Amino acid sequence: MKEDVNSVIDEYIKMVERIANGKTNILDFGDDMVFYRGEIHMIKMIGDFPGIFMSEMARNFNITRAVVSKTIKKLEAKDIVFKQIDASDKKRICLYLTAKGKEAYLAHQNYHNHYDSPLFNYLDELEHEKLVVIEEFLKKANQLIENHF
Repeated sequence: MKEDVNSVIDEYIKMVERIANGKTNILDFGDDMVFYRGEIHMIKMIGDFPGIFMSEMARNFNITRAVVSKTIKKLEAKDIVFKQIDASDKKRICLYLTAKGKEAYLAHQNYHNHYDSPLFNYLDELEHEKLVVIEEFLKKANQLIENHF
């Protein structure tokens, strides 16, 4: 294997290990806004797609509906999320953010804007062709990450 290929592979492995062994499993936004990573990412998805169904969330996160249901119950108890029966199908439940949930959603967005802005700026300056290569690499890497968990 070429040296430059080995260098990219080494960086990929470092990234996977850092993610797998990450120290920060809890995000604290203050004012009784403390969430596990799984919770905040569900909040983000509901904020991005108001009215999303639990089954859609399970498919997107590649987890069971039972895990989604358990997390949603915790978020309901914290007054972050509320459920509403789908008007077109009474068996389905739509998920929405409460006012407090919208605050958590914005706090999470601000967190990423603050900590990830150097990456966002770097990507924003790249030419389309380079972005396509990066996107393809990330898609392939995401497929391979499944082997590590």
